[in-house]
Amino acid sequence: MRKLRAGVVALGLLALAGCADPHREAEAGDAAVTVSSCGQELAFETTPERVVTLDQTSTETMLALGLGDRLIGTSNLKTKVAPEYQEAYAKVPVLNPKLLTGEQLRAAAPDLVIASFAAQYTPDRVGTREELAEIGLPSYVSAVECPEGEASPFDLLFTDFKVLGEVFGVQDRATALIEEQQAVVDSAAAVGEQATGEPSILWLYSSFNGIPYVAGGGTMPSEMSRLVGGVNAFNDVAEDWPEVSWERIAERDPDVIVVGDLSERGAPGDSAAEKIEQLRAHPVLSQLAAVKNDQIIEVLGTGMDPSVRAVETLEAVVAGMRELGHVG
Repeated sequence: MRKLRAGVVALGLLALAGCADPHREAEAGDAAVTVSSCGQELAFETTPERVVTLDQTSTETMLALGLGDRLIGTSNLKTKVAPEYQEAYAKVPVLNPKLLTGEQLRAAAPDLVIASFAAQYTPDRVGTREELAEIGLPSYVSAVECPEGEASPFDLLFTDFKVLGEVFGVQDRATALIEEQQAVVDSAAAVGEQATGEPSILWLYSSFNGIPYVAGGGTMPSEMSRLVGGVNAFNDVAEDWPEVSWERIAERDPDVIVVGDLSERGAPGDSAAEKIEQLRAHPVLSQLAAVKNDQIIEVLGTGMDPSVRAVETLEAVVAGMRELGHVG
């Protein structure tokens, strides 16, 4: 089994996060800015100074852009923050280690709230985006949540970096981050051109109460599969993370299984080791060639989501596919 949590861009992102005085650069963005976010126009007369993030991925995006000083609160931590962000993250108040409530959000009095997932904006969480707009609180949600045209998940993720760079007046940092991550994507695509055949790749995210959840079509794992010359085993399912049966996985008979490690979340079946044991103990799955021949790549589970860490997962899968003999 290939176990990789590659830090291909860690040093570059660390340098980016620590570059220059953020206040000096942000002053250039004090002119009025209007951006679009999943159907809403967000207008800023001045650069936001009190930002709350609703999930770990949006928190790490802000830190990657060197904007930790603008965060007055964060929430919904699924795993440890990436090492290169830990020092900056330690200075950010954790308003709720799990899902933030509407009361907690309003008590923090932010001037912008950011989330990577539209599901964070519901009446039973912080409220809908429309409700927040009514009280004068602009909300941003990742462009990945509202894809348009032929844009890939990486293209949409980079749109987030660009837009947030404009909002906070740190366009140079956003451009540097995009260029650095685009280089990783381009490198993976070049390797994928050397793939043998079109290997089927199963992305096993979690196994909650013994029920597997896998990556469906249109997701970041589907794009990663394509980049490395393969195809997502459940690419035909129009749901991001469908609940499937072990028998259904067996029917797909994937060539490679990418297993997400969520052990720090702490729920039964979250660790990669537990998922792999389930595969090997299952009377049918244990007979799959991918399981018998240890065609398994382990990655950080949260790295399967669109985030600044997605390129690390991509790099880990490239290395794993090479070691397993699927690419040259």
